[in-house]
Amino acid sequence: MQPRSVNATHPSEVGAPAVIGLLGTPLALTDYATFAAFCVAAARESRPVAVEFVNTHIVALCRHDTAFRDVLRDYDHLVPDGMPLVWCLNLRGANLRDRVYGPTFMRKFLETAPAGSTHYLLGGSAECAARLREIFLARNPGLKFVGGFHGRCGADGILEGAAEAEVIAEINALAPDFIWVGFGTPKQQAWTRRHKAQLRRGVVLTVGFAFDANAGLKPDAPAWMQRCGLTWLFRLASEPRRLLGRYVKYNSLFLFYLLWDGLRGRAFAAGK
Repeated sequence: MQPRSVNATHPSEVGAPAVIGLLGTPLALTDYATFAAFCVAAARESRPVAVEFVNTHIVALCRHDTAFRDVLRDYDHLVPDGMPLVWCLNLRGANLRDRVYGPTFMRKFLETAPAGSTHYLLGGSAECAARLREIFLARNPGLKFVGGFHGRCGADGILEGAAEAEVIAEINALAPDFIWVGFGTPKQQAWTRRHKAQLRRGVVLTVGFAFDANAGLKPDAPAWMQRCGLTWLFRLASEPRRLLGRYVKYNSLFLFYLLWDGLRGRAFAAGK
């Protein structure tokens, strides 16, 4: 199921979250526990299901860039990852108490995932993957990390060299329940768009920074900053050269489109 182009609706599938559109992006109304249970159920399906954790950067990019908007149409569920999105959705009556932050969701999910569930790590460094396996197997020995790829991914979603064909063949041979993708935006979304139709099954979760944060390779914002919607500020202070241009551009675009679309009564429209 692709995200529905309506203001607020309950998709036909049992258990799928309702959505509210914000600046053309249909965002799921859910929480950590509910969405984790949904992902466990989705992993039993004989088709791939793609999940993106959406912050203001993603919403602004989707509103601003028609090509990226097309990429997101291949996702089944877009989950609000940023507190400003939660505040906007609550103005529309969503009554959400918290966001579903990608790094936190990954941590909570891997700590409690059913014994025997299988996981594939796509992206990050080999060191990062080794740390993730060590950390989460210590917390949840029933997990099975069945494979991974830690090389380069291009902006078009194509993996380097022979890996482009080999990784898909390996994933389909292993048939993991969950495929965690950590190439960062927009590479991870491009990879999902390009390869989703080639996958036999599995829940694809594009989580980016969650790899490094959960492996302890990069610091994450303290809880009080996250509650106040200041995760972006902490990350900017941690990586100013890499993130300054992105945050200035897309935070500004988000505020501009929120005002512009709001004045025209279209702030809570969902894309088609």
